[in-house]
Amino acid sequence: MPYRLSEYAKMDLARIYWRGVNQFGERQAEVYYLALVQRLSDLADAPYQYPAVDHIREGYRRSVCGVDSIYYRINAGVVEIMRIIGRQDTEDLA
Repeated sequence: MPYRLSEYAKMDLARIYWRGVNQFGERQAEVYYLALVQRLSDLADAPYQYPAVDHIREGYRRSVCGVDSIYYRINAGVVEIMRIIGRQDTEDLA
């Protein structure tokens, strides 16, 4: 199944990468970024593997990767990545 990033998710990935560069250095930021990208690919391959989180947002599912949670939904045969945020930022789910 293909996946698509929302504009928010694209901004989240950039924010996560640059936060990692500033806090841990470029090499570690890249390792973590690549792990997130791999998880996105894994979600596309098996989107029902991760639990629904309807209590957070109807129709959303969540996959935790490192310190961040990937919130996504399945719509018309596409995995839509909605947000990638830290556990402390769940109020940012839009």
